[in-house]
Amino acid sequence: MNAPLPEAAILLENMAAAIRPILTADTALVGIHTGGVWVAEWLHKALGVKTPLGTLDISFYRDDFSQRGLHPEVKTTQLPFNVEDHPIILVDDVLYTGRTIRAAMNELFDYGRPGIIYLAALLDRGGRQLPIQPDFTGAKIGLPAGKNIQLQRNEQGNLILHIQ
Repeated sequence: MNAPLPEAAILLENMAAAIRPILTADTALVGIHTGGVWVAEWLHKALGVKTPLGTLDISFYRDDFSQRGLHPEVKTTQLPFNVEDHPIILVDDVLYTGRTIRAAMNELFDYGRPGIIYLAALLDRGGRQLPIQPDFTGAKIGLPAGKNIQLQRNEQGNLILHIQ
């Protein structure tokens, strides 16, 4: 891939504009650690969402847990609202196979039955192994096999996309 990745700030603005029309007073944003939480934090502030931000660590819900083991920096799941019947926007940084989202939904349902779950991803890189599609995305890009996209946050708190 020779084309540069899009600016994360522009993608975030576009996502916020697309999400704004579906927001209700009780919509909750839930970010998946770590990059999804960064995106969710930005959206939460930009959209003025009143429900506290939720975060998920799906480490124990991954279907490859027995192969990969536990990530050395397990974060905590925090859902400071009642999940039952809430409209939830699940947020991740890069959507790839869909397995991370499946794990996140499994964990969410352990806390209750959401009214509806929307999926927001900063980037959709294709390559799905499960029938999971984003409702909101900053951009869709193709990526050669063996390459990955990583979201990083610099010292100023700005989000930056990199290909590895």
